[in-house]
Parts: sequence; structure tokens; C-alpha cells
Amino acid sequence: MFERSDAQRMLTIKKWSYPLFWAIMLPLLPLTALIGREAGTQDYWAWGLYFVVFGIIPILDYIIGKDPSNPDEITEVPSLNEERIYRIFTLLMVPIWFGALFWAGWVFVNNDYSWFGMLGWIVSIGTVGGIIAINLAHELIHKDSRLETWAGGLLLSSVTYAGFKVEHVRGHHVHVSTPDDASSSRYNQSVYHFLPRAFVRNFINAWRLEKQYLERKGKKNISIHNELIWWYGISAALAVVFGLLFGWMGVVFFLGQSFFAAFALEVINYIEHYGLHRRELDNGKYERVTPAHSWNSNYLLTNIALFQLQRHSDHHAYAKRRYQVLRHYEESPQLPGGYAAMYVLALVPPLWKKVMNPRVEAYYQGEMDQLFRAGKRVNNIA
Repeated sequence: MFERSDAQRMLTIKKWSYPLFWAIMLPLLPLTALIGREAGTQDYWAWGLYFVVFGIIPILDYIIGKDPSNPDEITEVPSLNEERIYRIFTLLMVPIWFGALFWAGWVFVNNDYSWFGMLGWIVSIGTVGGIIAINLAHELIHKDSRLETWAGGLLLSSVTYAGFKVEHVRGHHVHVSTPDDASSSRYNQSVYHFLPRAFVRNFINAWRLEKQYLERKGKKNISIHNELIWWYGISAALAVVFGLLFGWMGVVFFLGQSFFAAFALEVINYIEHYGLHRRELDNGKYERVTPAHSWNSNYLLTNIALFQLQRHSDHHAYAKRRYQVLRHYEESPQLPGGYAAMYVLALVPPLWKKVMNPRVEAYYQGEMDQLFRAGKRVNNIA
């Protein structure tokens, strides 16, 4: 039996595990860049971080096991919310990420990589960008503080995915687990069918939502008031800086890592809501969002690595909750592995469907017809 005192100790351990995890992971960047240069094996080491994230971490997830702690809503959540160290750490990661990104660009053009090594380095840095830049931006853009939301926008600009700042908050959180949401994957849909549609629809939706927002404020869409113009403008400026510092190959690196960071994000989106739906009510509207509309995963290591993104049910039920107080819901649909393991599984659609389809069918036994609904394309929420 897991006692309350044990839970409190685990919360203390987790508090310092977030920075400790990245204190271990970030030194792998120079290690995988420098090792093998003398032996001529640098092309293989360029893929090192990618295989750590999607090879070693899934194994460690199963060895370490699940997170046994849940902060008590009355006695622990209020004090955890007030602890500034959690906020400071997320903001501190912003300059650390930018330093790592520019250093990685230097490595890309100065290491004697073949095309295989170049691709591996771009994929590895893009994967880290998905975990740090986009995942941390996801945490920050939900907050009320202007400093945090701007820091989130800056992180998204570093991977040329600024539309996420608008679409995720005003689109995804409104339409999640309905056919109207581009980031909610459908039952029996493969990740390769999902990804191009998610990229295109989310980009278009972001501009549409920003236009509607500005019109309600009585402001012009194409103006200094449109935040997407500013964030994408910063992305363009970063591409220019990479070009000035590292030549045209620097631009290739910047755009390449941006693509793979966005790729990582959308695969995770695919995993988080696969096959889940909000029931359609008699009045034609959808039921409210509950913890039942996101897949939960409570594996400790990836919870720490992803700032508890895997406690996704609680995030959708209470979008402004800070990562340190997100709770696990046992009654929510549960993934059989951490996000790192499920990411690998998603890339092999026959295996993914063999594992996940029976879970969706068991969860929605007796109402499978709702899994094949068409979207209404309207704000149709009860």
C-alpha cells in the first residue's frame, strides 16, 4: 500500500527530477556530436539522441514503472501551485534551448557528416525540439502570465510552429475528441493518414481563429495586432540568422529540425486522443470535455521528461493547471506504455491497430457507430 508519506516523498523527488533529467540528457548533445569523429563513425552517432529517446527510454519506462503519486487536491495542490521553482525551471529552459539550437547548427555544418549523418542530426535535434521547445511551449501558452505566454510563443517560433499557440488553445481545447478537431485522430486512422491533414488543417485553423479574434476586437487581420505575423516573422528572422552564420546549410538545418519537431508533436497528438470521442447529445451538440476524452499514461520516467504531459486527461479537464499538479485518473482510458513507446508503435500502423483498436472497442462497447461520425465544422458544444 502506498502511504501518504511515501507520496509526499515522491512529490519531492519529482520536484528535482525535472531539472535532473535534462541535466543528464542535454550533455548527450555534445557527446553524440563529438564521439566517433576520429573513428569515422560520426554518421551513426548523429542518430544517438533519437535512439535514446525512442529506444532506451521506453525500456527504462517499463523497468522503473508507474508514478505512484497524486497530489492531494486540498492539502498539496495549492502549495505546489505557489512554488516558484517549477515556473523558474520552465522559463530557464528557453535560453538553454536556444543555445543548444545554435550550437547544433554549428555542428551540422562543421562535422564531416554524410547525408545519412546530416539526416540523423536533424532528426535528433528536431526530436529534442519537440520535447523541449513544443512541449514546454504547450505548458507556457496555457498560462495567464504574459511572460510565460510570450516565452511559449518564442519557443514555437524556434521550430516554425507558431500556429500551435493559437490553434491549440482556441481550437483543439474547444473541439477535442470530435470530428471537428484536426488534432484528434479517428478510430482505425493510421498516423500517416493523420499527419498531413493535421499539419494543413491546424495551420489554416490558426489563421482563421486569429482573424475571428481580431474581428471581434474591431481590429484588422493583416496588421501589427495579428500575433501569428509576429511569431512567424521571428521564425523567418531566425532562418536568416542561421543563413548568415552557417550559410545555406544552416537554413536547411533550421527548417529541417523545425519539421521533425512538429512531426513529433503531431504524432503525440495522434496518440493522445486516438479513437476517443465526446458523445453526441440529443440536441446535436457534444458533451463537455471530461478526463474520459484523452488517453492517460502514468509511466514515471516519461512523465518527468515531458513535464507530466502524459497526465493528459487532467490537462484537458483543467487546461490552466501547472504541470506539477496534474493528476492521474485511473478511470480514464489508459495507454499500455509511455509516450516514447507508443510513438514507436504508432509509426507501425498494423501493430498500433492490433494493440489500440481492441482498447477503443472495449471502451466504447455498444456505441461504436459514433466513431465514424462526420464533423459539423461548427462550434457545436453543449
